Amino acid sequence: VQLQASGGGLVQAGGSLRLSCAASGFTLDYYAIGWFRLAPGKEREGVSCISSIGGSTYYVDSVKGRFTISRDNAKNTVDLQMNSLKPEDTAVYYCAKSFACGYRWWAVMKYDHWGQGTLVTVSS
Repeated sequence: VQLQASGGGLVQAGGSLRLSCAASGFTLDYYAIGWFRLAPGKEREGVSCISSIGGSTYYVDSVKGRFTISRDNAKNTVDLQMNSLKPEDTAVYYCAKSFACGYRWWAVMKYDHWGQGTLVTVSS
């Protein structure tokens, strides 16, 4: 079971990036997938989660209206479209697998497999 996040890079404030979380060894459809980020000097923060059944989505308040999480079943990926990026979005972004989002979806302990991160840098 492996997860791999990709799509990070350097972008100016106001720009966009699309992150992708690819899976190997299992089908993403059956699991909830969360996106987290870790910025220097800060704790790991839950950014978004998408449920397996029904595809319910969850976002941290700071990204609502700017980020969109979605599934691409054909590619077996979960993507995070990030628009209107701000310097405070700068972080290493990780994807992780859980059985459900729901209650306390942002809790790190709910996720049992984590991918390597991808760095997002937003310049002002």
